[in-house]
Amino acid sequence: MRAYSPVEIERLRIPELPFTGEWERAFGRPSRFERWYVDGASTSGKSSFVMMLSKKLCDFGKVDYISLEEGANLSFKKRINRLRMSDVAGRFKVLTGTTVAELAERLARPKSANFVVIDSVQYLDVQSFARLKRLLLDRFPRKSFILVSQLYKGKPKGKMADDLKFDCGVKVRTKGYRAYCHGRYADDAEAYLTIWEEGACKYHLNE
Repeated sequence: MRAYSPVEIERLRIPELPFTGEWERAFGRPSRFERWYVDGASTSGKSSFVMMLSKKLCDFGKVDYISLEEGANLSFKKRINRLRMSDVAGRFKVLTGTTVAELAERLARPKSANFVVIDSVQYLDVQSFARLKRLLLDRFPRKSFILVSQLYKGKPKGKMADDLKFDCGVKVRTKGYRAYCHGRYADDAEAYLTIWEEGACKYHLNE
């Protein structure tokens, strides 16, 4: 156990993600080592947002994208092309068919990824929140995990996803091609990042 004074807390050096512009307005400046939770209904723009976020995070380090739900299928390939992920090819890797143990082994290597996107958590071979924390999340406290979840009747699908949502410091929900942040760093609860301008205009015009 460690007890801190307010002055000691103020002196802690915790690196931030130096977001600017629309990214800072929507998400603030989270810690580089924060955990993100992302969900959204089907056709809300979630998959595109996660890819956009992955590309943005490549500005600050290496990204491993664990594509469990889609693998490397045609829709995934088209998204890679549309968002021009080849621009960040040296910092962005896609992994498929990966177990938690294999991922942990990879992340333990020198110069491994700084950011790990898991899409979607329902496809992990570990479905216990406590085990996932022990085997992966808590084992690598200086890495940032972006945990993508499916929804069921408007709520995280499964107990582990529900627990992860409460655990994460940045919580994002996509709706109508906009990404809204409900985490600890955004000052404006109404702020959002637009995923697809035309689709967002059509969706919200009809609300």
